[in-house]
Amino acid sequence: MSELGDWFRSIPFITRYWFAASIAVPFIGKLGLVDFRNLMLFPELVFSRFQLWRPVTASLYFPITPNTGFLYLVNLYFLYHYSSRLETGAFDGRPADYVFMLLFNWICIVITGLLMDMQLLMIPMIMSVLYIWAQFNKETIVSFWFGTRFKAHYLPWVILVFNFIIGGSFVNELTGNLVGHLYFFLMFKYPMDLGGRCFLSTPEFLYRFFPNTRGGVTGFGVPPPRRPVPQEPAAGGGGRRHNWGQGFRLGGE
Repeated sequence: MSELGDWFRSIPFITRYWFAASIAVPFIGKLGLVDFRNLMLFPELVFSRFQLWRPVTASLYFPITPNTGFLYLVNLYFLYHYSSRLETGAFDGRPADYVFMLLFNWICIVITGLLMDMQLLMIPMIMSVLYIWAQFNKETIVSFWFGTRFKAHYLPWVILVFNFIIGGSFVNELTGNLVGHLYFFLMFKYPMDLGGRCFLSTPEFLYRFFPNTRGGVTGFGVPPPRRPVPQEPAAGGGGRRHNWGQGFRLGGE
């Protein structure tokens, strides 16, 4: 148990709590401590009955069944792996900027979920972070199923296409990719590469709660350096086919 505790404490601070909540909330629903339907996003209940916790729990909850258990574990791996690397890489020493990125993505995904009647938002949230990691590590070579290798820039779209072929759904992945692209474009691409106006900046109050842990001014002044890694396992190297993500609606357990 001490080794497990040491491993858990070694996870970067923000990712650690996100990861823990993404385990706790699904198991609360699985064990029946709370009716799982109370953890999902229903627009009419949010607006008419002011059940304001739903946008939060819907971003953390995922139904755990014999049919969805592997998919849940895969997404937990994506959360742990890519959020950890992003938090300690491009956002190293800047927890406020990382929290702001997560908040921006979450707000966009919740709005999309309300408009499109999406009851589960865990996969879009994770995919938005994976997309941003891929933008910062475009030249990194990743390995996918069946021995395929390609640049990380294509990873979010490969996962989307793979899931569509296997499971016939890509709404969650597409939503996450588009939200991740929106953040990266507004925060970096448009103001820095295209010379446009800076539309996004981390609010000062976040720096009071999450002060920088390294020297320098707050906020991003230049895009973080890209440090290619020789090879990055993306989704495993086995030959078995698995569904990497699909939309779930009420009654889909």
